[in-house]
Amino acid sequence: MIDSYIPIFIIFVFAVGFGIVMVKFSSLFGPSRPNKEKLSTYESGIDPVGTAHERFSIKFYMVAVLFILFDIEVVFLYPWAAAFLNFEPVKMVYSFISVIVFIIILLVGYLYVIKKGALKWD
Repeated sequence: MIDSYIPIFIIFVFAVGFGIVMVKFSSLFGPSRPNKEKLSTYESGIDPVGTAHERFSIKFYMVAVLFILFDIEVVFLYPWAAAFLNFEPVKMVYSFISVIVFIIILLVGYLYVIKKGALKWD
């Protein structure tokens, strides 16, 4: 059984080795002429204000996670919607009920998020 994983292991080793070799080659053969302008922080030609270690509000991360969570809903619903009319009648009813339960679970989660105020920017 372990013999079937040998090609995957070989590809993994090759991919990691290729990445390491390319990074080393670029640092060995690439031009390196640092100066004050190249080493400065670039922000559209404006001098940077503050430090790079400022803390962001957790709301940025919450909105990003919620966007991904509800975006995955579309990833699951789109193939179902594309194949829905090709189902047999019994499977059509079962799949429709399953999707309704899925949407209700997501709706409960969405209502919970709204109730907790995760989308408020005050």
